[in-house]
Amino acid sequence: MSGIGPISQDWEPVVIRKKAPNAAAKKDEKAVNAARRSGAEIETLKKATAGTNKAASSSTTLNTRKLDEETENLAHERVPTELKKAIMQARMDKKLTQAQLAQMINEKPQIIQEYESGKAIPNQQIITKLERALGAKLRGKK
Repeated sequence: MSGIGPISQDWEPVVIRKKAPNAAAKKDEKAVNAARRSGAEIETLKKATAGTNKAASSSTTLNTRKLDEETENLAHERVPTELKKAIMQARMDKKLTQAQLAQMINEKPQIIQEYESGKAIPNQQIITKLERALGAKLRGKK
C-alpha cells in the first residue's frame, strides 16, 4: 500500500456445487428410476451369493475331504506334572501366594494358576521368569 493510484479489488464469483454422486448414491432406487426416465444406460450385475443366506466361505472345497479323512488327534502340549509340582513346591517354600508370584514376574495371577493346574501351554520365557523369581530350577537337568 504505497498509496499509488486507486485501490481496486478483483472479485471473482465463487460457485458452490454439489458433489457428483458416489457409487452408493448411484445405486439408490431414486437415482436408478431417474436414470431410467432419462433413458440412460443401467448396468445390472448378479453377484455369486447375492440374496442367499450363505457366506462365500461356506461352500464345500477340496479340503473338506482331507479333513474328513484326517484321523490324527491334535492337541496342545500341556504343562508336565513334574513342572506343576515343582512350581507349587518352590512357591510354598518362599511362602508366596499365586498373586504375589505373578506380580514378581509381571504376569497375571491367572497364568500362575494355569501353570499350577496344568492347563497352560508351556512358554519357555514364563518358565524362565518363574525360575529366576523362585530361585529354583524347574525344568529338567541340562
